[in-house]
Amino acid sequence: MDILVENEFGMLLRKLREQKGMSINQLAETAGISNSQISRMENGVRGVPKAPTIRKLADALGVSYGELMTAAGYLEESGTAHDAAQAPEWATYKDKRDFKKMLEEDGELMFDGIPLDEEDRQRIKDVLTGLFWEAKQMNKRKKKPNGTPDGK
Repeated sequence: MDILVENEFGMLLRKLREQKGMSINQLAETAGISNSQISRMENGVRGVPKAPTIRKLADALGVSYGELMTAAGYLEESGTAHDAAQAPEWATYKDKRDFKKMLEEDGELMFDGIPLDEEDRQRIKDVLTGLFWEAKQMNKRKKKPNGTPDGK
């Protein structure tokens, strides 16, 4: 993620927290995240958080998870996890195809034998979207110049 995205995310986080009338300590307690981590995010000192942390922040602030994922740079402005065009700039055609396949082959999602409703399915897909692109990006960074993970 670049510095601009980190700063934009931090500014949005501070704005949302202040709109809710919450202190950093209150948000930290509600979200289950340290107050120093939240302060570093708001000040652009810490990078953009991972998808599970963004979920905690969205739930604690009572805001859209998609909005925070978009501000963090995981999703495009469309806000839909289904659109392969929302992939990061570095994603190849194959990456986009893999992502689309992952989302389309999920079938019926169940928890304790009970089908999940549409809202819960979407939340799971949103989290998977962030994790998928983060894992893809980390994998690309690990590859050596000749294209193999261990450089051999």
